[in-house]
Amino acid sequence: MWVPPLGIHPENSREDDLAWRSRPLRPFGPGPGKAYEQDFPSSLAVAIEDLAEKLSPGERTLLLALGEQDGATPEALVEAGAFQEQVQVMNAASWLRSKRLVKIRERLVRTYSLKDPAWAERELPERRALKVLLETEELPLPELADRGGFQEGEMPIVLGWLKRKGWADIEAGDDLPRVRLREEGRLAATMQGADELLLTRLGQGDLQEGEGDPQVLAQLRQRKEILKERRQVLRTLHLTKGGKQLLAQGLEPAEEVAQLTPELLQTEAWRSKRFRKYDVKAYAPAAYAGKKHPLSWYTEKIRRIFLQMGFTEIEGDYVGPAFWSFDALFQPQDHPARDMLDTFYLKEDLAFDLPGKALLRRVAETHEHGGATGSTGWGYRWSVKEARRPIMRPHTTANTIRYLTEHPEPPQKAFIIGKNFRREATDPTHLPEFHQIEGVVMEEGASLAMLMGMIGEFYRKMGLPVRFRPGYFPYTEPSLEPEVRLPDQWLELGGSGIFRPEVTTPLGITTPVLAWGLGLERLVMALEGLEDMRTLIWNDMDWLKASRSVV
Repeated sequence: MWVPPLGIHPENSREDDLAWRSRPLRPFGPGPGKAYEQDFPSSLAVAIEDLAEKLSPGERTLLLALGEQDGATPEALVEAGAFQEQVQVMNAASWLRSKRLVKIRERLVRTYSLKDPAWAERELPERRALKVLLETEELPLPELADRGGFQEGEMPIVLGWLKRKGWADIEAGDDLPRVRLREEGRLAATMQGADELLLTRLGQGDLQEGEGDPQVLAQLRQRKEILKERRQVLRTLHLTKGGKQLLAQGLEPAEEVAQLTPELLQTEAWRSKRFRKYDVKAYAPAAYAGKKHPLSWYTEKIRRIFLQMGFTEIEGDYVGPAFWSFDALFQPQDHPARDMLDTFYLKEDLAFDLPGKALLRRVAETHEHGGATGSTGWGYRWSVKEARRPIMRPHTTANTIRYLTEHPEPPQKAFIIGKNFRREATDPTHLPEFHQIEGVVMEEGASLAMLMGMIGEFYRKMGLPVRFRPGYFPYTEPSLEPEVRLPDQWLELGGSGIFRPEVTTPLGITTPVLAWGLGLERLVMALEGLEDMRTLIWNDMDWLKASRSVV
């Protein structure tokens, strides 16, 4: 862990904080007997006398206690320094460590115990099997299980340990596998194994790592039903070179006053008190005000932008029929996106209301042979049963297309910012739950140039220049994908285009419709300079505290 120079701490300013975070860190956990901090630099020895005057009473007490027993544990120092509790020792140690007067060494200790004390006397399963084999030397596998009284699922463990310990061989028989006793097994029947002796020892009390044979311990640790492991970090405190030098120059315990009170002023008792010097450059933790999560903060900003641009905000349910997510958008019922490997389907047969029969008939005809659109359609038999299937919405277009169906008279400008669900493998640029910024514009004369200008203006207001490249979607033509440049790659931000006649005509819409679905998480990645989208859901407190979002 890198420690800042004396009197300076990275969190005193935003610039210092960024510089500190960019420094290469020393590996955490240096190993037994190693300290995390460097010794007090000799070049700063002249500052020791001044530093001594700025020590708190607790720091002075701890230094004096360490002078008598350097390398003591916090528990021992509570008694040596007459502290009331251990937390006072560690608080003082943390401040002294930041001043490079004390080092804290840490060692991880593992302690083992039995999950069930009966294991100290209970026979291991392979020992029970060995006793059966001693009677006949060879048995079919089912007979060994029966005579040994083994439960279902226990035999694979028994056979594994018989073979691993070399007590028996498992051979293929004419019809059933057979287990044959080996000479090593006959010899093992006359004595306890090392693991069994260790179990007997554990019956007398806990065992620390290093007190038993590490190989036998590792062997027992594989038996998750037997051993219980407890991890504990043991700490010891040590004086650094600077700490020893400070004590050598003389350090006396002193009752100091850190803050004036009305009582001290009124009684003039302050005249006989010793005041601790203040160090304005000393470490002070950064204070972070309460704030919204960055996703919430950006959502509010995006909402304001679209409302200022004259859009109406709409809402929609997470669960609905596949009709609005796929069929109404001219997506064929055998499209890969409708597979259960890509879309979340609900087991319950929920009764969703679909549009009227006339609209369903027009959608069916468009899918099957193009209907009145001039298209050839997809050439299959459309199923209303498939259209009713309940799904978690894979995109918020399901809500905007439904809004347009209910408001077919132009002009219309609507948007929705909502969560969607897809069977995505989680990686730096994909999440199974993600938010979309969905919008539609329906009016006479709507064109591709208007679409590019509108999306470009939105990103400009967000402070992010974008470029467009051609794309393909089953329900828009032409289609575009806005992209932004990250340090090492171009990141697609979403999809957009003009709804095809096969989408609008069956729904009774006669004017062009511009549509887009933009990824909120990807937008935040680009604005925040993130390389991994999962940062937004990991609850990284350091990143959340440093984020730009405000209340």
